[in-house]
Amino acid sequence: MSKRTLAQLAAAHLDGQRVVVRVDLNVPMADGKVSDDTRIRASLPTIQYLHGKGARVVLLSHLGRPAGGPDPKYSLKPLVRDLEKQLGFPVTFLADPTSADAVSQVRHLPRGGVALAENTRFYSGEETNDPELAGRFAALGDLYVNDAFGSAHRAHASTEGIAHRLKPAVAGFLMDKELRFLGEAVDHPKRPFVAILGGAKISGKIDLVEALLAKVDRILIGGAMACTFFRAMGLDTGNSLVEADRVDMAKSLLAKAGDKLVLPSGAVIAQKLESGAGTREVARDQIPPGWAVYDIDSGSVTAFAAIIAGARTVIWNGPMGVFETPPFDHGTLGVARALAAATASGAVTIVGGGDSAAAVVAAGLENQVTHVSTGGGASLEFLEGKPLPGVAALDDA
Repeated sequence: MSKRTLAQLAAAHLDGQRVVVRVDLNVPMADGKVSDDTRIRASLPTIQYLHGKGARVVLLSHLGRPAGGPDPKYSLKPLVRDLEKQLGFPVTFLADPTSADAVSQVRHLPRGGVALAENTRFYSGEETNDPELAGRFAALGDLYVNDAFGSAHRAHASTEGIAHRLKPAVAGFLMDKELRFLGEAVDHPKRPFVAILGGAKISGKIDLVEALLAKVDRILIGGAMACTFFRAMGLDTGNSLVEADRVDMAKSLLAKAGDKLVLPSGAVIAQKLESGAGTREVARDQIPPGWAVYDIDSGSVTAFAAIIAGARTVIWNGPMGVFETPPFDHGTLGVARALAAATASGAVTIVGGGDSAAAVVAAGLENQVTHVSTGGGASLEFLEGKPLPGVAALDDA
């Protein structure tokens, strides 16, 4: 279902209007400073466009998981400086976006002015989608733009409730880009269509495997979730992470998938998870007691890269090993390089947020794939075919 977008609104709809924009500024912080501004930069095209059209812009976002109310550690105030640096003009901070004072501040913004509201999760009712809170957020604007794909799978007051109270309610540039890339890949992929799934647990990806089996030509499995499949094949897995209660499900997926499901032929193992640990590469049926799988082996990287090289559409979600602890990053970085090579050969390559996105950035290859999604959980649910509340609430095209 296509949604109305910001680009489809007439300029007269924006000039002098108060526009509430839900952005995703849930950025990593260290010592009160932004340590990775990827999400800030991703939100800039929509903010700059509205600024250029003379709108008065109000930015809503959450940051972290504050428990039971305001917590200075999760305040968005430190981000004002970063936004000002990126935008090149002053940004007003709304200390309490639910107050009458905030409404007045927004009305007095200059044309093209931008205000950043305090963390939406500081207010009771945000995560329960409270209608009264949604109404208070809506009072800040004349129309609503959702550009926070990373939060679109949550029905919160600032993502879903507000879209029913503030019209028009449209998709921003980043949201539109995410929906187009992911939607096109799933609904009209160029073939062969290959999915790469990794991460620790099969339980979080079962729905995705089920949904993709009918659509893809191959699914490559890495990460600790491969160990649950190994156990389902009757192989010894040593001290590896295995979801014992999912082994039967893994068996049925193997039976259903046939040769569509491609598992690693071997693994990098160690007796403990730490940098500098003694490692060995072994075949998947040679994992000894007392050892655990922490990455796919070089043979599997080569085999996966060959399948990726022949693909025309690739979706990747989840690392191949514990990539944040070298040397167990080789498999994930190998897949990232294979994706970049496939992109250079004309394939459409989409990295589905979260750890896979971090891995592509770590490899310095984020500009050598077609699209890096900003939403881990949201992209997963979208690929599974689940409706995203924050998208469903927007106006239809």
